[in-house]
Amino acid sequence: MTASKNHYTAEFKEEAVRLVISSQKSCAEIARNLGVPPYLVVRWKQHHEQQGAVGRPQFTGRGVAALSEQEARFKKLERELEITRQERDILKKALAFFAKDH
Repeated sequence: MTASKNHYTAEFKEEAVRLVISSQKSCAEIARNLGVPPYLVVRWKQHHEQQGAVGRPQFTGRGVAALSEQEARFKKLERELEITRQERDILKKALAFFAKDH
């Protein structure tokens, strides 16, 4: 498992958490074996537990919001609704414009 300085891949984090959960070793021991600071492994384990408890993906990558399936669908529907409202407003203006000509 390799990781660049100050940035660890989602797979690396998942593997570290899996090792903590599946073994009888502490976060500090796992961190020492992986060559990372112990506080990171503790943080990753807490994040894994919190996200899993609400049904969200645990590690999604840098800058990517972790959304549950329902939250992602809700955001998609909100975007679609906004587009539909904009289209409706354009049609209203076009209708008013053409109604003036007659």
